[in-house]
Amino acid sequence: MYLSKEYKAEIFQEFAGSAENTGSAEGQVALFTKRIAHLTGHLKSNRKDFNTQRSLQKLVGKRRSLLAYLYKKDINRYRAIIKGLGLRDIIK
Repeated sequence: MYLSKEYKAEIFQEFAGSAENTGSAEGQVALFTKRIAHLTGHLKSNRKDFNTQRSLQKLVGKRRSLLAYLYKKDINRYRAIIKGLGLRDIIK
């Protein structure tokens, strides 16, 4: 699989604070972002893969809802994760 156990631990270490903190919103958003980037690359070469397209749309929705939660709970954490991942500010 493209997301190995070590790579996931690395992502959570960087964005969530520790490799064991897999439930934090920041870690989940970072993991979703990496998965979205991978699926986007796959869809560029496989235009008619509609199952992957649906999975990508579901992941984007999950990431958006987690970002909305962070925005509502703690705006500073939201701004930090947006800046760290290079995402646009989608919550207005």
